[in-house]
Amino acid sequence: MLRKIFRTLTLSIVLCLSIFSSPGNAAAAEYRQCQGILGSNESCGTYVVTPDDSLIELARQFGLGYNEIVAANPGIDPVLPNPGTKITLPSTWIVPDVPQRKGIVINIPEMRLYFFDPRNPDLVLTFPVGIGDEGSETPTGTFNIIGKLVNPPWHVPDSIRRETPGMPKVVPPGPDNPLGTHALRLSAGSVLIHGTNRPFAIGRNVSHGCIRLYPEDIQKLFRDTSVGDRVTIVRQPVKATVVAGRVLVELHGNPKENLLNKAVAELSSKRLLEQVNLVKLMVAALKKTGIPTDVSW
Repeated sequence: MLRKIFRTLTLSIVLCLSIFSSPGNAAAAEYRQCQGILGSNESCGTYVVTPDDSLIELARQFGLGYNEIVAANPGIDPVLPNPGTKITLPSTWIVPDVPQRKGIVINIPEMRLYFFDPRNPDLVLTFPVGIGDEGSETPTGTFNIIGKLVNPPWHVPDSIRRETPGMPKVVPPGPDNPLGTHALRLSAGSVLIHGTNRPFAIGRNVSHGCIRLYPEDIQKLFRDTSVGDRVTIVRQPVKATVVAGRVLVELHGNPKENLLNKAVAELSSKRLLEQVNLVKLMVAALKKTGIPTDVSW
């Protein structure tokens, strides 16, 4: 549905949304933001599954997290999808609603990081992330980068050593180090933004509070960030914006979560509810595809 909207946009808006690198590898792309939308001038790409594919591997290939590719393709086996199946690849996102789009912004429900480079304020990098598991949730709030580490050793927390007897106090750099090759230390206790030696964990709740990126993504983020940069971590399962007079919503949540009330509250706060078809909104809240969806009359 969003594809039809973008086809009707003016040339200036389409150009504003144009991707700045090769399509099909969102992780390596820089985007311009326009009217609260970030990404390509099509809401989704498609891909036909081959016998050697899994959604887990395709997620990394196309710069997506496990959560994103599974939500966009309900009913498809993520490990053994049927060859010949056409899958959806999300390629557009609504920018999180924060007071200042500056530095790093991480939205916990969608498991995605946005970097607003102060040297190029119109350009945005975006990457999928892995976050804290239940009981070890990634904290929300506004923090700063206080250190940058190359080949960091992992000082194993006592809580993990109690869970896994025999773990060493320190894991040196190398293939067994879960921090990967680069890490950004935050002013948030022991929380880091770091790489990983388990790329299949991106787009999942798997960490003890840290934020994980694909190995190739942390290198790009590490290169472009500086000590002192702001890091804003938010929890926004519902995002909304208006493009060419049409109300778009993007919803993220687990299968059992009812987002309809949260979506109504968010649209009311933005004074957009009168423009919304509640039946469309209800369907979007049930599906939770994570793809910007037109819910206008």
